[in-house]
Amino acid sequence: MNALSLLLTAAVITQQPATPRPPDVTRLAELAVGLGAWGDDQQDPADSLWRAARRAFNRGEYGSAANLFGEITRRYAASSYAGDAHYWGAFALYRTGDDQGLRTALTLLDSQQRRYPQARTTRDAATLRVRILTALARGGDQAAAAELSQRAQPPQPAQPARPVQPPGAGGDTGRTSPTSCPNEDDDDDLRLQALNGLLQMDAANAVPILRRVLSKRDACSAALRRKAVFILSQKRTEDVEDILLDVARNDPDHEVREQAVFWLSQVPSERAVEMLDSILRTSPDEEIQKKAVFALSQQHNPRAGEILRAYAERPGVSDEVRAQIIFWLGQRPGAENAAFLRGLYAKLTDDDLKEKVIFSLAQQGGNENGRWLMDLALNEREPIEMRKKALFWVGQSGNSSVATITELVGLYARIQNHEMKAQLIFVYSQRHEPEALDKLIDIVRHEQDKELRKKALFWVGQSHDPRAARLLEEIINQ
Repeated sequence: MNALSLLLTAAVITQQPATPRPPDVTRLAELAVGLGAWGDDQQDPADSLWRAARRAFNRGEYGSAANLFGEITRRYAASSYAGDAHYWGAFALYRTGDDQGLRTALTLLDSQQRRYPQARTTRDAATLRVRILTALARGGDQAAAAELSQRAQPPQPAQPARPVQPPGAGGDTGRTSPTSCPNEDDDDDLRLQALNGLLQMDAANAVPILRRVLSKRDACSAALRRKAVFILSQKRTEDVEDILLDVARNDPDHEVREQAVFWLSQVPSERAVEMLDSILRTSPDEEIQKKAVFALSQQHNPRAGEILRAYAERPGVSDEVRAQIIFWLGQRPGAENAAFLRGLYAKLTDDDLKEKVIFSLAQQGGNENGRWLMDLALNEREPIEMRKKALFWVGQSGNSSVATITELVGLYARIQNHEMKAQLIFVYSQRHEPEALDKLIDIVRHEQDKELRKKALFWVGQSHDPRAARLLEEIINQ
């Protein structure tokens, strides 16, 4: 999770089939890149808060980021940033990981759906909600587990209306007939109530019942099987892996198969990892492959990382699946994954995939990744857009192990390309060190290119530093 991302990355729509599924990691990566790009409305009263929140989020200071995004929602409800601040505030709280923060994150998502249905991140909030519920359910929150169980169902075709009978006729008690196909939206269906009850039952008694439910392969029991897959994944017995693998390979319902692969991510065992490897290599279904990638990314097992790295280089893998592997490797910090991604970049021909590698390495941080990004930004043989993206993420890191402000200031004289200089001016504008403003002032005073000088002057004008005011007054009085 996913980048994922990425991070993760993190993922939501307002009216989406509520199925527990791994997040669309391509979308998470796009959102994370977008978080860095949004923030260009200097007239918005919340603009400075948004920029500060974004910088805190990018540095991994999720508690501070959540507070700053929360300030936007409280103080600037009419701001163009307010709707998305709900989502990113929830995402930051999710990354903090404590139960109270997770519950607060859910209230933020509810508020966004209610008050800002047109926000650009509303399409992603349902997936984020599922991730939050999963974290709570894993910690023993039964309400979260119950909501997840309900969300684990795709919508069913409308059931034919039953004839209305007078009270007492035909023994109608007001409950669904036990011979009808269950509809997961029917809270009165005794079979669904019984399945929910298995969440609290010990594994020794619950797993045999779940096995029998999942062994039924008729269309009528699909809703029961969808729910049973999630409940089974929360149990810890030796049978769980075998049952989920059988369902993932053989269930006739596509959604049931997808969910079985997804929930294998919650089974921390060597066998589960090998099962996911087998599914990834043998399944012709791209959606199943994506679920297997996500499930492997959640396994804290070195073997899972090996499998993902090998598959990322495998010929014939679709760009979408490869993109998800890149994202999730970026969410698993470590020397092996970082070295692999740096090497993979040179082998890629697709610009979107290259951009995702840049993003993933920037998210990992560290000295070696920082040097690699700096070298990429300076490499004149690379496409200008890739160089600009590398430079952007170097500037956003705020991490001295990636690039010190002294190094960034020194870059200006080394770069000759006009677009790269303009990008570097923007990078300076996002930094808080005094040296960044000093460099912008220096560009205003000495840069020969009028367009670059104007850009630097604009950003100097956004500063509240007395040095900026003195420069502006000096220019006015010339």
